[in-house]
Amino acid sequence: MSWVPVPEGCGFTLDNLPYGVFQPRSGGPRVGVAIGEQVLDLAAMWAGTPLGADLGTGSLNRFLRRGPREWAYVRREVRRMLETDDRRRFCERNLHRIDEVALLLPVEVADYVDFYASEAHATNLGRIFRPDVAEPLLPNWKHLPVGYHGRAGTVVPSGTPVRRPSGQRGPGDFGPSLKLDIEAEVGFVVGAPSTLGEPVGTGAFAEHVFGVVLVNDWSARDLQRWEYQPLGPFLGKSFATSVSPWVVPLAALEHARVPVPGQTDPEPLPYLAEKEPWGLDLQLEVLLNGRTVSRPPFRDTYWSPAQMLAHLTVNGASLRTGDLYASGTVSGAGPDQRGSLIELSWNGAEPLRLADGSTRTFLEDGDTVTVRATAPGPDGGRIGFGEVTGTVSA
Repeated sequence: MSWVPVPEGCGFTLDNLPYGVFQPRSGGPRVGVAIGEQVLDLAAMWAGTPLGADLGTGSLNRFLRRGPREWAYVRREVRRMLETDDRRRFCERNLHRIDEVALLLPVEVADYVDFYASEAHATNLGRIFRPDVAEPLLPNWKHLPVGYHGRAGTVVPSGTPVRRPSGQRGPGDFGPSLKLDIEAEVGFVVGAPSTLGEPVGTGAFAEHVFGVVLVNDWSARDLQRWEYQPLGPFLGKSFATSVSPWVVPLAALEHARVPVPGQTDPEPLPYLAEKEPWGLDLQLEVLLNGRTVSRPPFRDTYWSPAQMLAHLTVNGASLRTGDLYASGTVSGAGPDQRGSLIELSWNGAEPLRLADGSTRTFLEDGDTVTVRATAPGPDGGRIGFGEVTGTVSA
């Protein structure tokens, strides 16, 4: 138990210790870990050392590049500091209230890849866009984790306003998107790089991936629908991707690990087989203007993050520190478990009613979207991910 107060229901416990980059009222940005309602300045805790220099920067990248042994060492030492009195007075001088600091983008994103790993989501979109086809999933979907390369330069921190994008909506039709949507997703941050030409197998997932963030991959469905054939998403996806400020380390998620849903028809090819399960039992919550509209379960996602990573690198593509890849929209089987408005409103046919009596099919200017998540922790506790939020501007 930590000597730092952790309010009941707060997911930033001693069993979590998520990492982020913050800027206090005086001084530059630096790396910290969240505990309760405060953040501990890690750069100060290792001041005067090479590790301290790596932690005293505006991103996690230099620390992540140190690899799994250093990740484990820092986590172990931080936990000891926060549950014993050995360095309590020094720690207390370097604790900052989270609501009194600026939370920044946690990593310098190297590459961004977005997958399409939820069977419920892919099935729903198949039924919406191909209603006359008996099988809503495309023929390759259960053979490999489908994905596309996104735009790293438009990955933005939580709280950044999202400007409504413009583009081609159809033949000769150019203008602002009329079908601006959300995608509630889970993202994975690569720490340790890999060598070009050498695939990363599912068993090496935890040697390269440091932790997990929440993602809202904003989507302009009308732009996307017109442009995506034959090469896939482009301008309908590349204008903004919001990520949460806190990276929950994989080490905090041991109690959340679950097998992925049965993959038997067909069985995955050998490079996608998992000896150790890396599905994660995360419970997401999507809020629109403060009202909960969906609770997508990540544990139902068909492809695991380890399988996504294996597929991403099977052709020899290398990993770089700061690479981010996301799950694609997380949806469950129930109507209240859909992680996008195109599903929640069934492409506008079933408008969503809000608490103030208004309805939505897609996002309007001024709408605020928030995605939260928790996961099982030790002794019945819950690991919190904080939230990723954004407001639509014209």
